[in-house]
Amino acid sequence: MRAERTGDSAAYEAFLRDFASSVRRIVEAHLRRMRFSLAEVEDVVQEVLIAVHSRRNQWDTQRALLPWLNAIARYKIIDASRRLGRDARVRIDLTEEEWAGIFSSEAFDPERNPADVEKLISALPRGEQGAVRAIGLQGASTKDAAERLGSSEGAVRVAFHRSLKKLMVAARRKGFDHG
Repeated sequence: MRAERTGDSAAYEAFLRDFASSVRRIVEAHLRRMRFSLAEVEDVVQEVLIAVHSRRNQWDTQRALLPWLNAIARYKIIDASRRLGRDARVRIDLTEEEWAGIFSSEAFDPERNPADVEKLISALPRGEQGAVRAIGLQGASTKDAAERLGSSEGAVRVAFHRSLKKLMVAARRKGFDHG
């Protein structure tokens, strides 16, 4: 980190790689202990690295680096745990094929009710709309949808799951549920 202050980008990159490796082990152990999906590890590691990078000028070079890094990592892991805990309470565990299959039912048949489907999707937040259209209507994989939307697979998966839950509730309210 001190070398970064003097413009040594190679040393800074090496530091970030080493730090990422350490944080990855810590995050993985924490998520495993909390019984969260390990698919989220890379997203949390990236959040920590972004926070360190964006706040690197706030570190006082007269103080030890490790406590500063640990504080950032700890807070990002806590934030992720809270978010994952909230997501776990509303998550419905189905495969991507099962989620996408929801749109093949009569209630969400784009051929039969395109205006109804579009009205429901348009009521979602913008990021969730993109995930639903890419995965649910166009049949893209989570990976392809993430690339198209410029997001991580984990974020797209969460957005898709959240949006489908909202769509199911909205469809029932509007009388589209035939079951």
